[in-house]
Amino acid sequence: MDRKIISAALLIKKAKKVSALTGAGISAESGIAPFRGSNGIWKKYDPEEYAHIDSFMNNPAKVWKMISELLDIIFKAEPNKGHLCLSAMEKSGCLYSIITQNVDGLHQAAGSRNVIEFHGNNMLLICMACGKKIKTEKEIYRKIPPLCPCGGILRPDVVFFGEPIPQRAITESFAEAKSCDVMLVIGTSAVVTPAAEIPIIAKENGAKIIEINIESTPLTDAVANISIFGKAGEILPEIVKNL
Repeated sequence: MDRKIISAALLIKKAKKVSALTGAGISAESGIAPFRGSNGIWKKYDPEEYAHIDSFMNNPAKVWKMISELLDIIFKAEPNKGHLCLSAMEKSGCLYSIITQNVDGLHQAAGSRNVIEFHGNNMLLICMACGKKIKTEKEIYRKIPPLCPCGGILRPDVVFFGEPIPQRAITESFAEAKSCDVMLVIGTSAVVTPAAEIPIIAKENGAKIIEINIESTPLTDAVANISIFGKAGEILPEIVKNL
């Protein structure tokens, strides 16, 4: 592992542009279990019943029961060493951008600035009537479904099942993949499309792929140049030390 960490650091050091793709694994260390994990929210709530846009439109109060539980977890979470290392790398010029599949806002809380949110952010709510965006606060969703001052129903600014990924997020993410020469892929299962295509696009455009995950993924043998197995909060600090 030491050799892999040193090799990863050398690739990052020599690179002109480094981007990162992060998934649920990096936030798991902050207490937010991956949705599909053994303690994930989909073990308690059927995603087709609670996370599809049709379900929300048909019964927003029912879906908000699940959303409020998730928000309570997010509000308790704080950035961990993995988030903080990526922020430090950005500040030192070693990392240009983060593409995240997460909807918890922890990268921004850690100080990262150039963050592309592929699936949106639970820390913002949108009124389905007037389109106004409101910062998520606990008192807003204590009564469900929460309402905008205009009387419209509020929804999280996230992508539900059955909704397309925002075109801007796709365009920006794919542009980063095509223009970086090193991509860190951290804590993602690499099975949820179209986000799973991002490292492949990077590889096809000549980038070196550094995978950090607790277990192997479809990227490990076919795409990654270096795969380091372990927690991001333990591996990233070692890479940063070597930078």
